[in-house]
Amino acid sequence: MSAAQNSGDIFDVKKVRRLIELMKEHDLAEIDLKQADQRVRIKRGQEVVAHSGAPASRPVVTAVEPAAEAPSRMLIITSPMVGTFYRSSNPESPPFAKVGDRIGPDKTVCIIEAMKVFNEIPAGVSGQIVAILVENGVAVEFGQPLIKIDPEA
Repeated sequence: MSAAQNSGDIFDVKKVRRLIELMKEHDLAEIDLKQADQRVRIKRGQEVVAHSGAPASRPVVTAVEPAAEAPSRMLIITSPMVGTFYRSSNPESPPFAKVGDRIGPDKTVCIIEAMKVFNEIPAGVSGQIVAILVENGVAVEFGQPLIKIDPEA
C-alpha cells in the first residue's frame, strides 16, 4: 500500500474513481468531501474541482489590451483545469462554438475531460468568437488560453 493510501489521501485516483461510480450508482448530481485542509468536489456533467486549501477553480476570462489598430478589447476564456480539450460532445456532433458565433455567458463553448469526467465549460461572457486557440483533443493546462472573444462585436 502506498503512503498516499495509508494517510487516507482523498486525492487517490482509485478513491476518486470509486466516488464517481457511487455517483452513477445512486444517481447523485454532486459529491463534496472535506478532510482536514483537503477537499474533493465532483459535479456530474459540470466540473471536477480538487484542491488543498485553495479556492475552487472556474473558467477565467481575462482582458487583453487592444492593439493600436484594433478598437475593441478582446477577452480570453482560459482553462479552469488540467485535462483534454474537446470542441464537441462526441466526434459526430457539431462543435459547441465556432469562430463567428455570438455567445452568451451560459453558452457551453467546450468540454474538458479530466479523470474520465467530461466537464462542460461555459463562456462566462457575451460576445463574438474571433479565435479558437486550442486544437480538438489536445491536452490543456490550468489557465491556458482557449478561446478569444470580442465583447463589442
